[in-house]
Amino acid sequence: MVSFRARRGEPELVPPARATPRETKALSDVDDQRPLRYYETVVGFFRCCPGGGDRPGDLKKAIKAALAEALVHYYPVAGRLREAAGGRLVVECTAEGVVFVGADADVRLEEFGEPLLPPYPCVEELLCDAGDTRDVIGRPLLLMQVTELKCGGFVAGFHMCHNIADGFGMIQLMITIAELLTCGGEVPSILPIWKRELLSTTYSPSLITYPNPAYEPLLNCLEYKSDDVMLSTPLDQMAVHYLLFGPREITTLRSHVRGCLADSTTSFELITAIMWRCRTIALGYKSSQRVRLMITMNARGRWNHHTLIPWGYYGNAHFSPIAEVTVDELCRQPLANTVELVRKTKLSVTKECMKSMVDTIAFLREWPFLTMDRTYEVSDTKWIAAGNGLQLGWAEYVGGGIPVAGDLTSKLGSDHMRCKNEDGEDSTVVSILLPGPAMETFKKEMAVWLNKHDEKNFIIPSSL
Repeated sequence: MVSFRARRGEPELVPPARATPRETKALSDVDDQRPLRYYETVVGFFRCCPGGGDRPGDLKKAIKAALAEALVHYYPVAGRLREAAGGRLVVECTAEGVVFVGADADVRLEEFGEPLLPPYPCVEELLCDAGDTRDVIGRPLLLMQVTELKCGGFVAGFHMCHNIADGFGMIQLMITIAELLTCGGEVPSILPIWKRELLSTTYSPSLITYPNPAYEPLLNCLEYKSDDVMLSTPLDQMAVHYLLFGPREITTLRSHVRGCLADSTTSFELITAIMWRCRTIALGYKSSQRVRLMITMNARGRWNHHTLIPWGYYGNAHFSPIAEVTVDELCRQPLANTVELVRKTKLSVTKECMKSMVDTIAFLREWPFLTMDRTYEVSDTKWIAAGNGLQLGWAEYVGGGIPVAGDLTSKLGSDHMRCKNEDGEDSTVVSILLPGPAMETFKKEMAVWLNKHDEKNFIIPSSL
């Protein structure tokens, strides 16, 4: 695997290109969740396309100028967070700017691997130093590094405060930067919308007496002392691996499900059901203990035909319904039952349910940080691969996503990311972080479901 060091320039503060409103903006109750007080990390890889248009002579300068122009429309991102009364976060739109770092690396895009899959070699070299990724008050809300490669391609690495935007919002901002870089002009095709009141409760949290049932498992453990090995194991004793699921692997997994469900189940439901079971076995929970599955759902998704979220909204618009069963129920029942449970949990997020969940999230703010005991959190981030939205003419987006880097405490679950396998087929790569001994058991359990004797055929190890 290739090894390199990036030559970084000095960090610069980039303010909006023109004057913007100076005001204080409230976050939504979904934005203002304490678990979101960290910087999320995203990387995007771009390949040079000869004949696709004129590449800027000074790429880093051009991207920095496009970023400044984008901040005219996304001006809250150029501000700073502060704590208001009751510990609520607000955005002071001060136009102080975001951090930009230009860098160069003596490495070619193909040296990152073909196909391009995580873990990306030396990914820390593609990201600027974000300091304490859990300290979000009074600091720049976005840190961006652009690393030019020997082949003419480049990598864009982002740290962005999760209280300001979710993954979809981050990509929306990236698309705006790409448009302004490529086409010029001053108005993006997707106009950003704030409207955080859409996902804020209309009640006082203390008056909410019937929290949403989807969050009942969390409410039941508000004062519970954790005994979960996932939470007690130091991060330096954890192992990170990625699992690659192409069409062949999905067909094999689907063969374990009988009846009409075998044809209708999605790859996300199938992978999630099996990984939850294997992870639970690997962690050695007792058969009578209750385990939970938390699925992060994007409220803008195609599944949501009655969404409250307008086009252009870049705040956090995700909800996390929870399923709960005993270890014995999860691991002894037919796989079809687990798949059905995953599906039922996904479909529980209706318009009415979302409103109730917002109320519950506001209610939970009154409590200390929640203990996510024996909980497997899963996010389907395949939609983050924005496809044509990040094509630059002279360069094309070829891959990326959420690396296991930056704030590792936010990576205890799994992210499903889109990729290509070695045959060029559309595939899914899924991250998994476990204590070292548990990872060995997990790999053996997964090999059984995939009918593979050699785990190297589907496991991509990380250096963590």
